[in-house]
Amino acid sequence: MKIYDISQEVFSCQVYPGDPAPERKVLGSMSEGELYNLTAFSMCAHNGTHVDAPFHFLKDGKTVDTICLEAFIGMAYVAEHHGIVSADNALGFIEKAKALNPEAAKRILIKGAAEVSLEAAKVFASSGMMLLGNESQTVGPEDSPMAVHQVLLGADVVLLEGIRLSEISEGIYLLNAAPLNLSGSDGAPCRAILMDDVLG
Repeated sequence: MKIYDISQEVFSCQVYPGDPAPERKVLGSMSEGELYNLTAFSMCAHNGTHVDAPFHFLKDGKTVDTICLEAFIGMAYVAEHHGIVSADNALGFIEKAKALNPEAAKRILIKGAAEVSLEAAKVFASSGMMLLGNESQTVGPEDSPMAVHQVLLGADVVLLEGIRLSEISEGIYLLNAAPLNLSGSDGAPCRAILMDDVLG
């Protein structure tokens, strides 16, 4: 079995424009004569590699702590695409995933500089999938992400944003992207990994 870390390092991670960046504070340092090293940090729930819960864009949507972990852990399909993801592209991803492994069609990760269109979001939302992942810090257009988020989150499709797939080939993997258990939160950071040859 091979394990791929598809997460960003937190303190050097990408941040959505306008969001605060992660900050580190050293509370104890052995090099300064203290008994141990101790670090505190602060960050936005949507910095770096993170999960969007429905509550992010829906007033009465589920918060991250109430989402079943099955959405974040299971077989997934990595599809490569650059540019706008059309409705036809979205349908193609789903059909190819189903042909390879029906369970993987529930979790689709898009490799590349891709932007999900509203039309594609509607296809994904109607497919019964549980999770959609992408490399950008937002799944839709950066300057107007609300509509795409509302369609996907409104269908209980959780979003895994800010992943890193440059070293990953298209295909089927086991995904583990469980978020931190932040009660009442609209999202949470996570350490997302992919595993292949899990049955070998």
